[in-house]
Order: sequence, then structure tokens, then C-alpha cells
Amino acid sequence: MSRLASLFLGKEASDPEEKKEGGHPYTILFVDDEAGVLAAMQRIFRKENYRILTASSGEEALECLGKEEVHVIISDHRMPGITGADLLRQIKQDYPNTIRIMLTGHADVGAIMGAVNEGAVYKFITKPWNDEDLRITVGLALEQYDLIRENRALKKSQASQDKKISQMSRFINTHRSQVGSILLKRNLIVKNDLDKAREAQEKTKRPLAQVLIEMDLVDEATILDAIQQDMGINRVYPAEFRTLEALMALIPREICKNNLLIPLKRTETGLMVAMNDPSDYLKIEDLQFITGLRVEPVIATRKEILDKVEELYGEEEPGLDELTVLDMEDPTESIEIILDEEDEESDIKELLIAKDQPPAIRIVNAIISDALRHGASDVHIEPKTKYMMVRYRMDGLLHDKIHVPVSMHPAIVSRIKVMAELDISERRRPQDGRITVKTPSKMVDIRLSCLPTINGEKVVFRILDRNASIKSVADLGFTDEERETVTRLINRPQGCILTTGPTGSGKTSTLYSLMQENASVTKNYTTIEDPVEYFMSMAEQVMVKEKIGLNFPLILRAILRQDPNVIMLGEIRDFETAEVAFHAALTGHTVLSTLHTNGSIPTITRLRDMGIQPYVIGEALNGIVAQRLIRCICPKCKVEETLSGETLDALGINPNRKDFPAFRGQGCARCNNTGYKGRTGLFEIFTVTQEIKQLINTEASESELTRAARWAGMKTLIEDGWAKINLGMTSAEEVLRVLGPQNTLEVKCPHCSANLKERHRYCPFCAGRIVLQCLHCSFLLEPEWKSCPDCATPVPQT
Repeated sequence: MSRLASLFLGKEASDPEEKKEGGHPYTILFVDDEAGVLAAMQRIFRKENYRILTASSGEEALECLGKEEVHVIISDHRMPGITGADLLRQIKQDYPNTIRIMLTGHADVGAIMGAVNEGAVYKFITKPWNDEDLRITVGLALEQYDLIRENRALKKSQASQDKKISQMSRFINTHRSQVGSILLKRNLIVKNDLDKAREAQEKTKRPLAQVLIEMDLVDEATILDAIQQDMGINRVYPAEFRTLEALMALIPREICKNNLLIPLKRTETGLMVAMNDPSDYLKIEDLQFITGLRVEPVIATRKEILDKVEELYGEEEPGLDELTVLDMEDPTESIEIILDEEDEESDIKELLIAKDQPPAIRIVNAIISDALRHGASDVHIEPKTKYMMVRYRMDGLLHDKIHVPVSMHPAIVSRIKVMAELDISERRRPQDGRITVKTPSKMVDIRLSCLPTINGEKVVFRILDRNASIKSVADLGFTDEERETVTRLINRPQGCILTTGPTGSGKTSTLYSLMQENASVTKNYTTIEDPVEYFMSMAEQVMVKEKIGLNFPLILRAILRQDPNVIMLGEIRDFETAEVAFHAALTGHTVLSTLHTNGSIPTITRLRDMGIQPYVIGEALNGIVAQRLIRCICPKCKVEETLSGETLDALGINPNRKDFPAFRGQGCARCNNTGYKGRTGLFEIFTVTQEIKQLINTEASESELTRAARWAGMKTLIEDGWAKINLGMTSAEEVLRVLGPQNTLEVKCPHCSANLKERHRYCPFCAGRIVLQCLHCSFLLEPEWKSCPDCATPVPQT
């Protein structure tokens, strides 16, 4: 069992080779000027077989390191005296084998990134941290420590092997070709040119045939024809041969590349070797000595041989130099990419080089892994004048987390574009792409958008976790009445159900919950998405691939031939998709999909604008669920509050009302002093009744549809917000943040300040006159007038 596996299983490795030399535990040093943080660190690692040391300052940490070996150091950044970045730089210089990790809040991340670029910081973790993540991070860092130690042993082994290859190369790398004599005999070159070529060969130590070609004395095809005719050697094409690994082991890569030869296959009498110059008899004898087999030479071009060398041996690996922590892959950020003004050429070359530099790779991986750790739904990478800002969207709000030096911005954007297979040279136009990444703990899909701004390209990620669990309908935030309504909708055997709202409002999550609520092995479920957001074992899930023409309408038409019962469309974007979806709903299928509108009633107008006939909408549509996501008040720090008149007025409630219960979160350690923990939904459920169906068929206005829906019992989003405020689920401030003030288009009674949905002559709350009209001719009057200017009828004074 590996030491890393023991971290998860809670057992100590039993293999003595897997333990630290001498059987002693690893030593970890925590550095922070806050005693509470040091106590928290000791608590996190109290069950691990580590030796824990603490220091309250950088000076104390250096003194501790001078006394004993430390394998991992975790340091805060902001400390009096030596900062965390300076401390880790000093440790890198004096104790390079120690793995260095930094914890930081919203600090001077520019200084930290400078330390990262210099290799002084192995990993930085933003606060607040997750205890389990930190524990695993340290375990993986110790794995890294073992890798570095093993690397030294590999380096010694490689040095020994290189020495043996060098000894063999002294013999075989000596070029004694007869190709010059063959060409001279056939009058293809003259004696004087041959002498010059041999002088050049002595200086460069390269094959004579290659020297002749470079001096433009003869071309390669002529040389090959001359050798074939003179020696009777067969011409072959190495790409057509399948060479066994056992034959590759006979001749090292270095000898093959330097001498332009490659083993091809074992014959009955020996070993077939393709050579660019088989006229070198002594080289053939050396090969026979090295391999212990009779060599049968055949001839091939230089390019064919080199291509075969690369195919068999792979690209040449760099030497195993002493690795710094920045040069090695970070196992905690091992992001595996799964692939499904005119710029000057020099600038593009610089970007291609920069995107492969370790700092760019490390920073991009750190941003992605940190966003996943925080549970962010979106990541915004925004170039500013003096720095690059990285913000995470958590619970619907953006949080400024990291500032990176602006000089790193081009390399970081280039690295992201390479991951998404976008055009790295195009920096003037927007680009969209997708990345599927696999981390040690999960696989996620990332939607990517690049937008040119005056400071550079802004990049936005949308993170979709494939492994996220599908919530039950009861956990979405529906009231009992709303849950009963949506359950009736999903239980209908055919028809269309739409969820609407802006991006990130949880529409797809609601659809998956509705499908799972009614999931049965007796039904066929199929989804079409771009990309697939959740994994559902009961459904056949298809991902749209626009590059090959696999779009929504094409897949939907194919699915209709697959005998589906329930079809879920990721989004209705155009007329073609909407037409197929609604006609599928008319022909006995249940169709679930999303649409981007602000409410349930405007969805009808949007479908009409797309070109769907009113009678098709009326007959196919079962219901519409408009929704938003709001933050929930933290239950640990919830307290009652009294809303001001201005807040009540903004919520669309009579500002004089005193009996409206409301709550707020004070802020505590559990909610990171925000007052909120988790999110729930606000819903507006529009059910298509017979009356509403007739109104849709007759192209009734939105106000008529709203009035009919209200009579049928529909509650609006703001009314659902009122209910959740009264229940203590959320705060008035949060509802206003999501829905905005509600009285901007309403009529206010001048007598009691009540908000009215429509303009009436008299207030239904206080019976006060709102609109002054002449009792005789209905002419509109001003409050200060004594008589009607149209018919002279006296105005009664109230």
C-alpha cells in the first residue's frame, strides 16, 4: 500500500521501503503569527504520523530549520518582519529539498506570484481553506518529496547508462563511408569536390552523404540510387514496418539518431537494419558486435529513418537535472486535458514559447484547482492596468481572490487557449471553447470565452461538475404547494415543460430533478446538452458537437426514432430546435427544456417571436417554471430584523405595514462572516389551463395572460420571495439583490402609499380617489381645479 493510499484509509504503510529512511515520521513546520491558526493546524494533523513544529515568525522558522531537517513548511504571507514570500525564498536557497507551501488571504499576491515564478513556492492556497483539502495537499507534497529523492537515484542511474552508451558510440560514431568513391566512379562528382567534402566531414564529424547534400554537390535521391546499383541493396520504407520492442532495446536511440539507422525486423538469418548510408562496412561490423546478430542493411532516406526513430523511441527526453519544485508537476494541481492590429510573427512565437513555461502552467492549474476547491461556478480572469485580477463567482457573487503580475497575462491566456484548442494568434476577436479537465478528485467540463478589451483579453470560465449529485425536488426550494404543482406537470405523459431565467439560475438542475423525480425503468429517457452537466444513470445522454455538425435539431430528429418517452433539451436557441421540440411534445413525448427569458409569461412572447404558431404553443405547452437562485441565511447566526419603510416599498409592500416578519444573518465562522450559507430557489410556476390555452391561441397580450394566471393561483417571483423572507430562509436584502426594486412601474396611492398593480380611479386599500375625472364628461382634472375646463361642471372637493 502506498503512503498516499494510507492517507485516505487511515492506516500506516506496512512496507518499510515506503516509510521515511530510518522509520522516523515526516516533519512539518507551520509558520504564522496568529496562535489560533497554529492551533488549527495542529488540530488538522493530530491524527497523522507527522512530527509537527510551529513558529510564530520567519526568524523563528529559520532558527528551527537550522537545528533539524524539515520536509514540508507551510507559511502565512503577512507576518511582521520577514514576509512569507521572503521566508520561502530564503529556505529555497538554504534548504532546497524542503517542500514550500504558502497560505494567503487577499494579500499581496503579486509578491507571492513572484516567489512562484522563482520556484520558491511549491503551492499557494487561498484562505479560507478546507481541512481535508489541506491534509491531502500536505500528503501529496510529501509524495513530491519522495519523488525528488527518487529522482536523484534515477539521475545516477542515467549517468551510468550514458557512460556505457558513450563508450559504444566511440566506435560506431566514426564515419568511414564509401559513398564518395561510388559517386566518383559514376562521374557524379569530381575529385576536387570530394576532397573538400571529406575535409568538411573531418571538421563536423557528420556522415559524408549528409555533407555532400549540404554542399549542393549531389541530391539524396542520386546518392540512394548510386548505392543501390553499386551494392545491390534493397530500398525500403521504414514506416511500413512494425518493430518489436525487443529489437529497439538492442540499439540505443542515440546511436540510431546520430548514425541515421533503425532496426526494422528479425529475419531468418539476422537483423534487418535500415541505413541512410550502408556503404560504411565498418559501421555494419560495429552493429553486429553490439547486437550479437548478423546485420542485413537496407537503404532509406534520412527523413524516413528519423521519423521512424521518433515513432519508436518517442521524443528525446530531457536529462534528469536536479529538479526544483517548480519544474516538477504538482500532483495537487495535476490538470489532465482531455481532447475531444495585426500581430507580428515574432509576438506569436513568443506566446508559443511562453505558454509552455512552468509559471504559466502552474498558475493556470492553480486557478482551476483553487476554483474547484472553493466551489466556484465561474472564474473571471481580467487584465487591469497594473495587475491581472482573478475573481470567483460563489453563491452568485463575484469574489476578488488573486492578483497576478500583468506581465504574466499573455502567457496565461495563451496557455488557456492551447488547453481549449483555440487560435493562439487571434487576439482581436472573441473566441469560445471548451475544456474537459480531470483532477485527482473529479472530472469537470469548462466552458470558455475570450473577449478582447482595452487592457488585453478577458477570459471567463463556466465550471460544470459532471460528478455533482442531482438534487431531489424537495431540496430545490419549492413550497409544498409548488412541489405539488410541478409534480403534476412532470407526471403528464406528454407535453412540454420549460424552465426560464438568466444564466446560472439553476434551470438545468431543476430539469434533472424533475426527471429523476419521475424516473422509472419502464421509460426511455434521453438528454441533449452542450455540454452534459450531470450524470444520470437512467438516461441516455448525448453531447452536442458543433464542429462536426452534431447540433440540437439533428440529434433531436434522430432521438425521435429511438422511441423516447422523456426528452430533455439543454436549451431552445432557435426556431428549428423549438419547432422539432414542440412537435415532439404534440406527438406523445414529454419534452423538458430551458429558455432565456426574465419570467414565465414573457416566454410565450419569446416563442411567438421565434416563429412557433400560437396553437402549437397552446396545445404542446404544459407549464413554465421561472426561477432565480438566492442565498440562504446561515442558521447559526440568524436573527430577526425590522425592515424600514424604504425596504418594504422596494419589495412592493405597503411601507406602513408593521407586521412583516424578516430575518438576517449576523455573520459567524461557519458562514465566513457573510451571514449566508448555501442557496435555494425562487419560483414562478405558470400552468397552462384551458382558459390560458384559449388566450394563447388568440394571441392575447402579456397582461391578459398574467391576469388569467393569477386567477388560476400563480404566485410571482417576488411573492415567493416574500414567503421565503417570512419563513427566515433568506433576507430582504438578498431578494432585492436578485429581483431588484418592485415599485418602478407601479402606481402609488397618494393617500395611503399602497402600491397598485394597475391605475384605478379609487384605491382598493383606503378608498381614496387616485384619478380625478369629471363626473359629467370624464375629462382628466388637476387636483387644484375647481371646475371642469371642458364642460364647466363643478369639481367636488374631497
